[in-house]
Amino acid sequence: MSVRKIIIDTDPGQDDAVAILLALASPDEVEVLGITCVAGNVPLDLTTRNARMVCELAGRRDIKVYAGCDRPLDRDLVTAEHVHGKTGLDGPDLPEPTMPVEDTHAVDFIIETLRQESAGTVTLVPIGPLTNIATAFRKAPDITRNVREIVLMGGAYFEVGNITPAAEFNIHVDPQAAEVVFRSGAPIVVMPLDVTHKALVTRVRNDAFRAIGNRVGVAVAEMTDFFERYDREKYGSDGAPLHDPCTIAYLIRPELFSGRKINVEIETRSELTMGMTVADWWGVTDRAPNALFIGDVDADGFFDLLTERLARL
Repeated sequence: MSVRKIIIDTDPGQDDAVAILLALASPDEVEVLGITCVAGNVPLDLTTRNARMVCELAGRRDIKVYAGCDRPLDRDLVTAEHVHGKTGLDGPDLPEPTMPVEDTHAVDFIIETLRQESAGTVTLVPIGPLTNIATAFRKAPDITRNVREIVLMGGAYFEVGNITPAAEFNIHVDPQAAEVVFRSGAPIVVMPLDVTHKALVTRVRNDAFRAIGNRVGVAVAEMTDFFERYDREKYGSDGAPLHDPCTIAYLIRPELFSGRKINVEIETRSELTMGMTVADWWGVTDRAPNALFIGDVDADGFFDLLTERLARL
């Protein structure tokens, strides 16, 4: 399998942090061209801080981090400190980052990279609100044909919503941006709550992270120790779902996942269901499929991969 060139678009977030670490630990499968940050789980100044902290934790100060959009396209910013803590990365005691934020705006970096790389070679991996990606597509519509694939975390069908009764957080924060992306014509793979809620960090799995013994394994265990409290209280689950690392795991081991090519539309008009992913899982409409919607994951295989890769850092 050839190395996939990727841009990670993110709003770290403990699970975002684990996704970044998994990517950086897997250079034989993915090459991280840059990390673009967006406001989401916490405001932009904290997401750019957290992304740099994670790069330094992995010993990868060479990774370029770009600040992007600090608010959704047409709505006020909704954040998730109630889940991720006031910094967005509560749990481990990590030093403040010293590596810089790049001068180039994240949107411009996305546009320039897609224009400079050979057409169809760059995969976008948005694991936060889709504001940066949609802004880039609006600003430079020509770049959509250069996208190899968009592998994103967002939405739900059977699981419905985690921030409102109808909507998943990433899509709900900027549904107008999500609509732009899903209507762009670029190939899309979706990791919805339906699959990420099957990737639970149980006590045994978290102990395996800690038992790695390096500072990355310990930090990840501390992140998920903090992160899981919310889902245990809300859902009564056996642990925290690792939403965002599913995107990177898919790029590394796609055989761990299964889904259907279906039509997905984004609700942008009703405040009651704003940000809902209207996923035609059963093919009851005549709307053309526009996304591969993942529905299942080999959770044991996923955590075996994650544990093995974190041990490399």
